[in-house]
Amino acid sequence: MSTDEKLLGFLKDGTDWERKPTSLPGVFILKLPTFKGRPATLAIEINPVDSTGAPSKKRGIVIRSESEIAEINNVVSNPKLLQLAKTMDEINPSRKKPTTDKGDIIEI
Repeated sequence: MSTDEKLLGFLKDGTDWERKPTSLPGVFILKLPTFKGRPATLAIEINPVDSTGAPSKKRGIVIRSESEIAEINNVVSNPKLLQLAKTMDEINPSRKKPTTDKGDIIEI
């Protein structure tokens, strides 16, 4: 079955807001419901995955067209955005990571 056929089948048979994984980690296909006269459509959702391959956020970045991804790409590739993220990392308090050291576990 081709990608076109799979996408058409998902558009026809998928439930509203259903998320389907793709072969690209962190990239999903999202079925958007009918809204104000607009028919149901498919969108791309970019959502980082955790170690099990599950989306790490409730909702990621939803992209509805090629022009939207081009605009997002321009914003994300701006070096000032990377610098802003680095500055935020320095300013924000560090997150405590769960310890995996067996010494902290009480054996029963």
